Amino acid sequence: MRGSVLRTRGGLSVRLDTRAAGVVLLLAALAAVLAVALIGTGDYPMSPGEVLSTLTGGGTAAQEFIVNDVRLPRVLVGLLVGAALGIAGAVFQSVSRNPLGSPDVIGLGQGAAAGALNVIVLFHGGTYAVTGGAFAGALATGAAVYLLAWKRGIHGYRLVLVGIGAAAVLGAVNGYLLTRADYVDAARAVVWLTGSLDGRDWTQVRPLLVACAVLVPLVLGRGRALRMLEMGDDAAFALGVRVERTRLVLMLAAVLLTAAATAAAGPVAFVALTAPQLARRLTRSAGPNLPAAACMGAVLLVGADWAAQRLFGDRLLPAGVVTGMLGGGYLLWLLVNERKAGRI
Repeated sequence: MRGSVLRTRGGLSVRLDTRAAGVVLLLAALAAVLAVALIGTGDYPMSPGEVLSTLTGGGTAAQEFIVNDVRLPRVLVGLLVGAALGIAGAVFQSVSRNPLGSPDVIGLGQGAAAGALNVIVLFHGGTYAVTGGAFAGALATGAAVYLLAWKRGIHGYRLVLVGIGAAAVLGAVNGYLLTRADYVDAARAVVWLTGSLDGRDWTQVRPLLVACAVLVPLVLGRGRALRMLEMGDDAAFALGVRVERTRLVLMLAAVLLTAAATAAAGPVAFVALTAPQLARRLTRSAGPNLPAAACMGAVLLVGADWAAQRLFGDRLLPAGVVTGMLGGGYLLWLLVNERKAGRI
């Protein structure tokens, strides 16, 4: 195993995977570069130097308004949503011991969308009501999938299959809700369902930041137990992990992270599926690689939003369209490899 051991004078030793740490630092730097580039992109273009000067208080009044009030909240939502989805995907893939065990595959994104659509279509709710609906829908879906997949424990493929069925049912429910909506609500719902960072402001940043500040340390603090769960319930129990309690806490945290991300930006497709897998391939380390997955998720979403604004001419696409195109191709590649390996 690669890495170095850090020892303190008190006798405490900690092993550090230098490759994984280097990957995290590089991904964090790339996310920061993309964030600066995205802030400078738009009808009023700004150079990276102007963006950095404005962020540190050296810009003109017009630049401060554009950066601090219009573009910075959008970028922060992108970074936080990407990180939340990356960590949530890593948790579910580790718990299910299946690369397909992603929130958007097992129906959590569709459940959050169903809750939000009910608020939009039936109650014409505002931003905070939609956020509450997304949380309620994701929690209800997560509880239903967990209970239906339970049979003397949680088996990875059973969890994925139950989740795929739940996603199909919820997709039909969402389609029905759209047919019941009037023109204005239907247009608003369709834009939200695509997954977009357009128009995001500080009202989306604050609750998302609070959710990440509470839930991300909770998940990171159980990273060692999560890694042991990948070895199987019996092995984890033998190593001192309280299996069911740990799994329930981690899954609940991942559901809440997915709900918070979906409420802020809509059901952004495939970030939760691809980010943990790409992070693991870069670090070449076993385990969930939670920090790398978070940074990779942030890079993917902010990079997709930048590409959606710059690479398609005058047509500004939602970020969810770009992640859907890239993630769909990755999913097909993953299914082919899983079939060749005899796992499906």
